[in-house]
Amino acid sequence: MDSFGDAESVAALPTGIDIAYETFGAQDAEPLLLVMGLGGPMTWWNPDLCRMLADRGFLVIRYDNRDVGRSTRVPGRTRLRKRTIVRAFLGDRRHTPYTLDDMAADAFGLLDHLGIEQAHVTGVSMGGMIAQTMAITQPHRVRSLVSMSSTTGSRRVGWQDPRLIPLLLAPVAHTREDYVERAVHSWRQIGSQVYQTPDDLVALRAGETWDRGYDPAGGARQTLALLAQPDRASRLGELTMPACVVHGLDDRLVHPSGGRATARAIRGAELVLVPGMGHDIPRPLYGLLADAIRRTAARTGQSEASATSVSSSSRRNPAIRHTSGTISRQATKPTSSEPL
Repeated sequence: MDSFGDAESVAALPTGIDIAYETFGAQDAEPLLLVMGLGGPMTWWNPDLCRMLADRGFLVIRYDNRDVGRSTRVPGRTRLRKRTIVRAFLGDRRHTPYTLDDMAADAFGLLDHLGIEQAHVTGVSMGGMIAQTMAITQPHRVRSLVSMSSTTGSRRVGWQDPRLIPLLLAPVAHTREDYVERAVHSWRQIGSQVYQTPDDLVALRAGETWDRGYDPAGGARQTLALLAQPDRASRLGELTMPACVVHGLDDRLVHPSGGRATARAIRGAELVLVPGMGHDIPRPLYGLLADAIRRTAARTGQSEASATSVSSSSRRNPAIRHTSGTISRQATKPTSSEPL
């Protein structure tokens, strides 16, 4: 049965969490789960990008994480006090309502609801951290992994530009107008300067996000889950599925060192560093991202052989190739001495 942009549905998980989701593409195509980042509903995965991925042979599944959009709000009020933030950053989970492991379990629960045993998984920002967690906790269910604008959880990489601190600590919006205005201002700070998204389109998306169900308390709970995440680097080294890491060289919210560290940790991973790209998914780069996802998925079936042929030495000194303004790392013979 073929479908292009099915009506939105809700998966009632056994855990009591309801997950809103939508699919694009043929139902018998290869499943591709798209995981969005902090505070972002599934609509932040642009339908045009979803259709582009469907055209490349995927059944695309986008969804609202818990505490976002039309998915379940976790009970309880959460305020981001300085003491709570510091404790979470230091790994103290006592005041964290849930973890990235719980959010990864939601994603697997959605796949169970859809009757899907294995899927390709792509995540952006915090969604990349959730995707990495999925690959670590249930590697047999993740056919390939694409981590975008993300990091390993190590506090030594993927840091925020200090100039963003006032933006990150600003009070939450309480009206639709205020939320839209702040979104436009924020996107000017963290979005791609070379591939700029017009303010009117940012404002339109922000309005849709508010109307879909903006919840500052939910955002605070997700923030604590992000802050309390462990360093996954050593566990990422155990992965054998095909993997690709995409990161903008102008990313101010998650420094490119986070992407480099992620690619270095995963055996045989490809690293695509994009000049001029910030912490967003600008329309001119849809093709680049779709190609990276398709290319990584195509390596499925070769991963077992690659896992035995790639030595620890080649993982520490990965090859670099330069194509179309991007820098890509692959598990091949060195072609450049530029370090990751």
